[in-house]
Amino acid sequence: MIQLTRLNNSKLTINSDLIKFVEQSPDTVITLLNGEKILAEPAAAGGSNADQSDDQRLTSLSAQIEHTLTKEIADGDVAVHSSSEGLIISLREIGFFDTGSDEIKSSSAAAFSRIADVLHPADNNIRIEGHTDDVPIHNAHFSSNWDLSTARATATVRLLIQYGLSPERLAASGYAEYHPVSDNQSVAGRALHRRVDIVIWRRRAEP
Repeated sequence: MIQLTRLNNSKLTINSDLIKFVEQSPDTVITLLNGEKILAEPAAAGGSNADQSDDQRLTSLSAQIEHTLTKEIADGDVAVHSSSEGLIISLREIGFFDTGSDEIKSSSAAAFSRIADVLHPADNNIRIEGHTDDVPIHNAHFSSNWDLSTARATATVRLLIQYGLSPERLAASGYAEYHPVSDNQSVAGRALHRRVDIVIWRRRAEP
């Protein structure tokens, strides 16, 4: 079976001659006499086309992120993985923030720039999440881990906007120590908790 789609996703009426041509030449863009272009591709065998397209888009985005952040991933400053919500880029504190601070390290500017370059062409919404370990904080700037995690998330949002991402696509949330990814019994485990997650939403998961 062949699926025909206008490039603007509107409905398409075609004649039998075009159907025969498409059946012989799948996976191609066809130009009609009026100059309009349509996409011909094999119809999906299972699952909705929207879901499969979303998965493919995020898989491609993940590959681009892993390529552009090869050094940071190798150094343990960044981790990339998928969840039911979408694609998650975890920025570990050690590479991007000083302990107890929401000021982004100047040494991480190049990495943020490359992240923004990859995310800019996509149109998925993005939630920035701040996370901490369970060690209480109380300093001149922050009275709790709630304050610190939220401040880091909003600082990251501001930087991504400076790098050209649309504010309408972005949201910031602070989760303190309540969304752990490891245990809090070791130095290494607590270090994994201290992170900012960039969550690129699956379109079907967006509120």
